[in-house]
Amino acid sequence: MRILLADDHDLVRDTISLFLKSEGVAEVATAENLDDALAAARSGEFDLALLDYKMPGMNGLEGVAQMKAAMNGGPVAVLSGMATPAIAQSAIEAGAIGFVPKTMSAKAMIGAIRLMASGEVFLPVDLQRQADEGRLSRLTARETEVLHAVCDGKSNKEIAHALNLQEVTIKLHVKTLCRKLDARNRTQAAMIARDRQLV
Repeated sequence: MRILLADDHDLVRDTISLFLKSEGVAEVATAENLDDALAAARSGEFDLALLDYKMPGMNGLEGVAQMKAAMNGGPVAVLSGMATPAIAQSAIEAGAIGFVPKTMSAKAMIGAIRLMASGEVFLPVDLQRQADEGRLSRLTARETEVLHAVCDGKSNKEIAHALNLQEVTIKLHVKTLCRKLDARNRTQAAMIARDRQLV
């Protein structure tokens, strides 16, 4: 595994780099700003690029897209000391494959890095839970009722009958639920709701 690590704090960069090497990472290239990281990515091949959220050149999350281009679409993750659900979600929406808080334990961090290098999306469980709670709080009471019924395997017709609504209204609620839960369809919405204990 070859990792590109970019962070403007020497101590953070050196500590993570040493730990990754001690855990068997074949190569860890480092950079202290986005420009140096982009140059390194263009001249070498890496399994994953880790970018500090606040380092020079990042412009918020604009650096993620630039790094993905330099990596020919390869996985790019954001590393940050400011672990908030909003920043984590914004990083994923900007194209990052994951969000790694600097407060993570060393073992958890190496696990996350291995996961992302293999192409899997990573968000810490606590941040995912907070994001889910925020997402669930945006559901109306009616949408929550419909979500519970969807999770129980009821059809739109059955839900409409139970809630004394038109079937077309239930279809609209299900469509809204799918959008709010980032689900492709009602089955995935139910799976997401169960997996994340939203219902």
